[in-house]
Amino acid sequence: MEGYIVQLIIFTATYALFSLGLNLQWGFTGLINFGHVAFMTVGAYTTVLLTLAGVPLVIAVLAGAALAALLGLLIGFSTLRLREDYLAIVTIGVSEVVRLVALNEEWLTRGARGVYGYPLPLDKFNPNAFTRGGMIALLTVVVGLAYWKLWQWVQQRLKQVSRPAAIKNAVVWGGYTGSLVLLLGGVGVVMQQLKLSRALSPEFLGLGLLVALVGVGWLYTTIAKKLMARLSEWAAGLALFSVSLCSILGLWMYSIGANALYNYSYKAGLMLLLVTVLAILFSLLEWLVRSPWGRVLKAIREDEEVAKALGKNVFWYKLQSLMLGGAIAGIAGAFYAWQLTFINPDGFIPLITFQAWTIVVLGGAGNNVGTLLGGTIFWAYNTLTRFVLKDIVPLDDARLGAFRIMIIGLILIVVMMWRPQGILGKKEELTLGR
Repeated sequence: MEGYIVQLIIFTATYALFSLGLNLQWGFTGLINFGHVAFMTVGAYTTVLLTLAGVPLVIAVLAGAALAALLGLLIGFSTLRLREDYLAIVTIGVSEVVRLVALNEEWLTRGARGVYGYPLPLDKFNPNAFTRGGMIALLTVVVGLAYWKLWQWVQQRLKQVSRPAAIKNAVVWGGYTGSLVLLLGGVGVVMQQLKLSRALSPEFLGLGLLVALVGVGWLYTTIAKKLMARLSEWAAGLALFSVSLCSILGLWMYSIGANALYNYSYKAGLMLLLVTVLAILFSLLEWLVRSPWGRVLKAIREDEEVAKALGKNVFWYKLQSLMLGGAIAGIAGAFYAWQLTFINPDGFIPLITFQAWTIVVLGGAGNNVGTLLGGTIFWAYNTLTRFVLKDIVPLDDARLGAFRIMIIGLILIVVMMWRPQGILGKKEELTLGR
């Protein structure tokens, strides 16, 4: 269990880091990039090939990020003066070209056999009791900073709101969520028993599950609308409940992470390194998007003609955003390679780009906190459905994988209909299709 949670934290943090780059390009600048995985591929291969050649890990990662940024420069020079849809087409093409180069240039990338046996960070590190305490202290600082940001966010939401009313509404939302979880659990248990008893054919069982899910969805959507109409401060109550839930889950995961660091393993060290890098890059991005540079990016996203009229070099700002987002994805690629300990071209398919889009859209475009939240929800969904659905849905493993993707697609459609700006986003941040 502990090992799986550590691995889950690593995957969540890697995809959150990867998606932060996409959020900078699309959420803050309005650049539609459907080939973001190309930057991750360049970063991953550059890092592992250089380290195999004896280059120190830090320099290899920086070189991977620099080459990913250079790729963004090349793409930008050829497309950024054109319409947004040309950039979307070119980037998805470039991602496939990069993957095919990795597949066919065996002298460099070992082709379909992939690359393995490369040096890993902290792999041979053997910490003593003092060092382990320092690592746990570092994790505590990072988690403490996250709680501090969470506290700031909820304070803003509760400003000018009656505290007793917010607490009462939070309890109501807690009851609503708890009853929904219990009902879905009941549906799952019933379906599991029906599947084990073979009382129904797989077709009827699947149809029954679909009807039950649609019914529960309709019922709780109706209840939610009534709650919103009756609760005067429903948004503040929902925010307070969400923060309380995230805080409890965060403490649980922190205790597992701290215990993993005490019983040190390579994955625990990688988790600490990744979480620290994610916290640093997140802080830098937050500072950047609030600086004059970030405000110019937002102005370009809103209306680049106005930015041009104010004397801003729109092309140059777009290029910087594309390069910086690519460099961040390149760093995420290095951690992706270290997590897997083996990479080949099949690990960099276009689906990874669209998973990042799912994370950004779900959390809210133009909001770095939303991207972190989207990554957490995405991987929580992946984990829960991987273990729960196999006992309920009458499908084999291959079809079950497709079913899980279909379900998250449906969830995304519902979120886009209910809240097109994402969970923490703002409507004005949504530029796709404008």
